[in-house]
Amino acid sequence: MAAHLNKSQDVGIHARHISSVSTLDSEMTEENGNPIWKNRVESWKEKKSKKKKTSTKVERVDQIPPEQQMEDKPAADDASQPLSAIIPIPKGRLAPYRTVIIMRLIILGLFFNYRVTNPVDSAFGLWLTSVICEIWFAFSWVLDQFPKWYPINRETYIDRLSARYEREGEPSELAGVDFFVSTVDPLKEPPLITANTVLSILALEYPVDKVSCYVSDDGAAMLTFESLVETADFARKWVPFCKKFSIEPRAPEFYFSQKIDYLKDKVQPSFVKERRAMKRDYEEFKIRINALVARAQKTPEEGWTMQDGTPWPGNNTRDHPGMIQVFLGSSGAHDIEGNELPRLVYVSREKRPGYQHHKKAGAENALVRVSAVLTNAPFILNLDCDHYVNNSKAVREAMCFLMDPQVGRDVCYVQFPQRFDGIDRSDRYANRNTVFFDVNMKGLDGIQGPVYVGTGCVFNRQALYGYGPPSMPSLPKSSSSSCSCCCPGKKAPKDPSELYRDAKREELDAAIFNLREIENYDDYERSMLISQMSFEKTFGLSSVFIESTLMENGGIADSANPSTLIKEAIHVISIGYEEKTAWGKEIGWIYGSVTEDILTGFKMHCRGWRSIYCMPLRPAFKGSAPINLSDRLHQVLRWALGSVEIFLSRHCPLWYGFGGGRLKWLQRLAYINTIVYPFTSLPLIAYCSLPAICLLTGKFIIPTLSNLASVLFLGLFLSIIVTAVLELRWSGVSIEDLWRNEQFWVIGGVSAHLFAVFQGFLKMLAGIDTNFTVTAKAADDAEFGELYIVKWTTLLIPPTTLLIVNMVGVVAGFSDALNKGYEAWGPLFGKVFFSLWVILHLYPFLKGLMGRQNRTPTIVVLWSVLLASVFSLVWVRINPFVNKVDSTTVAQSCISIDC
Repeated sequence: MAAHLNKSQDVGIHARHISSVSTLDSEMTEENGNPIWKNRVESWKEKKSKKKKTSTKVERVDQIPPEQQMEDKPAADDASQPLSAIIPIPKGRLAPYRTVIIMRLIILGLFFNYRVTNPVDSAFGLWLTSVICEIWFAFSWVLDQFPKWYPINRETYIDRLSARYEREGEPSELAGVDFFVSTVDPLKEPPLITANTVLSILALEYPVDKVSCYVSDDGAAMLTFESLVETADFARKWVPFCKKFSIEPRAPEFYFSQKIDYLKDKVQPSFVKERRAMKRDYEEFKIRINALVARAQKTPEEGWTMQDGTPWPGNNTRDHPGMIQVFLGSSGAHDIEGNELPRLVYVSREKRPGYQHHKKAGAENALVRVSAVLTNAPFILNLDCDHYVNNSKAVREAMCFLMDPQVGRDVCYVQFPQRFDGIDRSDRYANRNTVFFDVNMKGLDGIQGPVYVGTGCVFNRQALYGYGPPSMPSLPKSSSSSCSCCCPGKKAPKDPSELYRDAKREELDAAIFNLREIENYDDYERSMLISQMSFEKTFGLSSVFIESTLMENGGIADSANPSTLIKEAIHVISIGYEEKTAWGKEIGWIYGSVTEDILTGFKMHCRGWRSIYCMPLRPAFKGSAPINLSDRLHQVLRWALGSVEIFLSRHCPLWYGFGGGRLKWLQRLAYINTIVYPFTSLPLIAYCSLPAICLLTGKFIIPTLSNLASVLFLGLFLSIIVTAVLELRWSGVSIEDLWRNEQFWVIGGVSAHLFAVFQGFLKMLAGIDTNFTVTAKAADDAEFGELYIVKWTTLLIPPTTLLIVNMVGVVAGFSDALNKGYEAWGPLFGKVFFSLWVILHLYPFLKGLMGRQNRTPTIVVLWSVLLASVFSLVWVRINPFVNKVDSTTVAQSCISIDC
């Protein structure tokens, strides 16, 4: 291990030498920190004035109005044209879609009028339950449907981006990007997968000096560290190979596993030879990684030891110092051709018992601070460890929005859709989530932007710091909005000078979260704004980090000492750094929910930012999904639990963020839908139980239908079908994807969502926390082998019960109809249809329960059981082998017998 530290030629500090440095730095910036802050403010002012005199071309472009830019720029057409364009959905597809939605809303109103005014007296309880459930389903449909009112498509122009920011003979002016890759347990998130993600980042088609990759090891595992050492060494061969031959994707595991003609479009004579050599090198790299994993299966009693004989600092994963190691970069190793490589940094934040670490959100915030100190790129792209870069120009796609002066100034993040490898062909459990990513997200992009989904997202660093967008209107004065309405005239009017001072104080407080407003104040007010109290209470006790937050275009501060940057980076990941600051409350990834992604994006949209959805033709990123039924349900449970936590928190979209009026109402509807959908499980499980109860009791929830009622029911079913067809038409989603989405909506609703509701209330109201294990990312050796593994979990109980009850109900219904005669077959049809609707939606779940069926398909087994049961009942009813005995003959024979 010690050899590794020296070999990488970095400026890393060993973790066990850091505690004294952190303490010293904290003491320097506490009570005696005012002189330091005075010097910092003065140096910042000098730097700002110097930049005004010797500004670069990029900064001049930002200051000049767009109209003047068009006039002053040379004749290069590509450099003056917009970098992206909105492609609206054709009116011929969108107008009928909206018309049908309105018609469906009207039909729903008439339908509920009929349902409420025509109760079923013989089954009043069942009828009332069904009506309540149907009203909730209609409410959920409204929340889901209307945010899709303005769907749009976008296209980007990468060639124009290059023409504007990469002129020949000049240094690239593209913005820097800091990549965040988060991992916890290398035994559940295989190091080989993480290594492929890192390699795909290092091989990006982007200037190497603009890319830095930070890997967060929240489990402090020596296995992760050693695998990164191997990855950094292999990158010296892999990166030049990728760029020389422009291969895709640039994750070696997935590149070499492609079943395509790799000679297509490759004209270099040396390609075949170098590809074979690279594949051989990669196989050797895999052997070394797998050997590390095999050795890590059993932890020594004395803990792990580094190569120099010293104990690994992270042996106790809950009690260890912070660790940072820089592997590659300007001061690190170059590739085999002598070219510079992007920076690769290993980070493991400090952990101590008795502290709240906030899981992934806390790890991401630690990376925000470390990256700000070391590289401070203006944009941040975060990826899960199993999501590799599938499109080497993905970052350029995002820059077409973020670096466009007319578009990017108000954009907080660019979200890419999630795409997955290794999913079974039929996508049994809707892992691709196509309806959400290809329908719902396009709709949100036409309002205020897509929600943040946790990975594959490029952030504007300033938005993560809690600042508002440049075009944000001034915050309304809080002088009388609430008090004057509730108790008018009761408060004595303030002196005008006092009102002015209060208003100015509010403006200064607001300006802390709006960087560009700082230019509106004189030197005295600016000094007051950049004060120790205001910034350290927000960002923490690090003068280097605070100064980096003032650098809108990124870069390391001029006053920063390169020799102490690692020490400062260690300090900002210390255990107590976030105490009494705004981290996790107003800045960074927001705490309070296991789904920190929804909460973080919601806060940004409430401040007035907008987000953008980018769907390049070649998917930007690809990941792996848990295709096993139990793992998939646990993943859905985690998401749903996070939504319940947000619902029960102060950040609930039902009441949060109304003050500024910056969140559009359709966007609010979408966020409300993301936090109330788990509660649909309660009416859904009741509604799925109703057909079985009706079949077993002989009652029904609908009275005898009149002609008008029949038209209403037919109109409702037709409107549902036509809405789906028109939605498929403008979105391009297949009918199979839509059906899989509907099926898993029912499966997840009656299992994971139900448990999430109860666990959420237990956690938020009773303080009973629920721990989640990370779902495995690797599959069986056999193709889709993990798909057929049955892992028992309590989440399987409710849907299994519903399946059995409905199947029994169908058999009992046929039995009852056979006994009552032909007049019972009419009502039976409606009940059986209702029950089969439930069974068909739960069919993928049943298939998963039965595991691998090598010979007999599950559907054959299901229909065999049902048909055998029905046929048996019919057989008993007919009694073909028993002679029919006339009742009069039996009576006469009884009379003739003298008892």
